[in-house]
Amino acid sequence: MIDEIEIQAVTGPVVGEIRPPGSKSITNRALICAALADGESELLGALDSEDTRVMIEGLRALGVKVVVDDGGQTIQVVGCNGKLPAKKADIFVGNSGTTIRFLTAAVTLGCGEYRLDGIERMRERPIGDLVATLNQIGADVRCEGQGNCPPVLVKADGLRGGMATISGNISSQFLSGLLMAVPYAAEDVTLRVESTLVSVPYVEMTLKVMESFGVVASANANFSEIQIPCTAKYRACKYAIEPDASAASYFWALAAITGGRVTVQGLTAKSLQGDVGFVHCLSQMGCELHFEKDAITVQGAPLRGIEIDMNAISDTVQTLAVVALFAEGKTKIRNVEHIRHKETDRISALATELRKLGAEVEEYRSGIDITPGTLVPAAIDTYKDHRMAMSFALAGCKIEGIVIRDPGCTAKTYPEFFSELKSLTATQK
Repeated sequence: MIDEIEIQAVTGPVVGEIRPPGSKSITNRALICAALADGESELLGALDSEDTRVMIEGLRALGVKVVVDDGGQTIQVVGCNGKLPAKKADIFVGNSGTTIRFLTAAVTLGCGEYRLDGIERMRERPIGDLVATLNQIGADVRCEGQGNCPPVLVKADGLRGGMATISGNISSQFLSGLLMAVPYAAEDVTLRVESTLVSVPYVEMTLKVMESFGVVASANANFSEIQIPCTAKYRACKYAIEPDASAASYFWALAAITGGRVTVQGLTAKSLQGDVGFVHCLSQMGCELHFEKDAITVQGAPLRGIEIDMNAISDTVQTLAVVALFAEGKTKIRNVEHIRHKETDRISALATELRKLGAEVEEYRSGIDITPGTLVPAAIDTYKDHRMAMSFALAGCKIEGIVIRDPGCTAKTYPEFFSELKSLTATQK
């Protein structure tokens, strides 16, 4: 693995088109639904990355047949009809939050003992709220780590069902994992969400993927209560996965900071992914947007700082923070405290690295203020966080001498990121 990479700055506007790889979030949700379904499903346009590979290996450890083809973009899954074949499994999830949260819920449907663990950082990411809710509906799950963190031990004998409460302010993935598993409970399930639910678009995504596999849940307007019938089960299907909108944010941002024009193919305003809303952040900063039948284009323009609540699209906070370096005035990002529990404490990491580049930064528990300064070269630490690496690579497209340390961390969701960024910017140097 390369220890670091220096980003080559461009001298003019970046103009081009790109189609990012498949959505990690949709790929891992579709894998869970397909694995529990009755029959053989085919997933098209899937993402091949560390996070999807550990999910696939986890399903295989549970006895589910998964065949990967076409460089990881086509996946055949032979579903188990809600009955996991393996009676015992030790599952390694790396640092994949979706994998441990989705599989912790799914393995409660089995009959046996399952243990899920990951890297050191995963052992610092709380999962207690999910564990507590599963136990309310008949599971036997406990955290072996300190502070309600992994490893997680599940002694499974199916789910009873009924009513349960879950906290919504740490991660929407807890709720998504529950939603995908509970159609196979013995009774209908009603989930009541306490506190404000973060990242609502990801829960909407989960429900839409479930619908594609034949299970329809009902939710009230603010997702404080969701009901899932035990009579509906997943049916195998052919399922197409759209490009990753979080990955697309880097290329839209590239257009913004260089005054260029970048088109991302395969995404529209009606995408399943809430992160397409990132383009509206850029619009507020001054960019022009063009929506087409199967693409979204951002046209760069002089940028101005904004104040914005990014709770719903928090995976793009780091992208916007780097764009803020090139805006006129202060940018204030609010209501994103939950990103402190991601691959790293993303608010703290952003503050540290933005200051290296010359920005004035004020850090809050649930947000960050960024005032551009005289920008200078720096070596950027990435904290084993793929989004830190990809976001700060954008700064290197405008500032000479930006070095990204541990660039290989992007393999988590976008292994080809640096080569595709280089290809897109090659003619603008």
